[in-house]
Amino acid sequence: MSSTSVKIQVPDNQLMAGLLGERDQYLRVVEDAFDADVHVRGNEISLDGPQADEAAQVIEELVLVLQRGESLEQAVVRRSIDMVRDDERPSEILTDRVLTTYRGKPVRPKTAGQKRYLDAIRANMVTFGVGPAGTGKSWLAVACAVRALQNKEVERILLTRPAVEAGERLGYLPGDLMSKVDPYLRPLYDALQDMVGADNMTKLFERNVVEVAPLAFMRGRTLNDSFIILDEAQNTTPQQMMMFLTRIGFNSQAVVTGDRTQVDVAGGRSGLANLEEILGEIEGVGFVHLRSTDVVRHRIVQDIVDAYARHEAEHGR
Repeated sequence: MSSTSVKIQVPDNQLMAGLLGERDQYLRVVEDAFDADVHVRGNEISLDGPQADEAAQVIEELVLVLQRGESLEQAVVRRSIDMVRDDERPSEILTDRVLTTYRGKPVRPKTAGQKRYLDAIRANMVTFGVGPAGTGKSWLAVACAVRALQNKEVERILLTRPAVEAGERLGYLPGDLMSKVDPYLRPLYDALQDMVGADNMTKLFERNVVEVAPLAFMRGRTLNDSFIILDEAQNTTPQQMMMFLTRIGFNSQAVVTGDRTQVDVAGGRSGLANLEEILGEIEGVGFVHLRSTDVVRHRIVQDIVDAYARHEAEHGR
């Protein structure tokens, strides 16, 4: 492979400082990922080596990310490298803000798969986000729900989840309905609290702007002007899934999340099975499949997901 040389002129010192990171740590991450030597002189970055063009593309994309008001960290740089290798544009993916949390933190996609997921939610009335743990399915769905509420596109948010561990029979648990379903909906509560803060979340519940209910309580209802999230949908039965989908009313939007590798429903017959084959041709229904490369938790989570996938491919379920 022949060696090439590339020079990049960074527009100003502030961008340069953000691009390099403390002790040039971000630039070293790029250099270690490619067969290229990286040198900095003033605001000019020189790259030499067989993969200098690819490394330069990553740096140029990171400059665009910074110019659009976002900040860098090592995880962002590593994901940007993966995106460029997959012929994707980090500057388009990492700068798509969904909303800003009450603490001023931007909520945005961190992978190309998450960007496709958000685009699908924006484009469809019903969106299915299917993928392994740690891919941000529930987190981003809650962010989209809060954004829709803030923009007055809907009047309320409804969170639901099958309580398969209790066989949908919650009566033996102590407390009122909220107390009974709390263990099952805690991940959604946590995401909502991160978006709006504990005090605002309490007010939303008190005003019934946010409602939670186990899936069994959806039967017979028509949900208008609502953003509805069905979490852990792999643990629905086919009958429950059909029941849920036929609850959607006028000016409502639904996001259904699930992980087909974590089916706990009795008999193993999941409501997510064959669903794309059944509903895939319906206008306004979208399916997004997230992969281990979309895991945004600790890198070991991605390695664990991959290890299970390899074992299943080699030995079957």
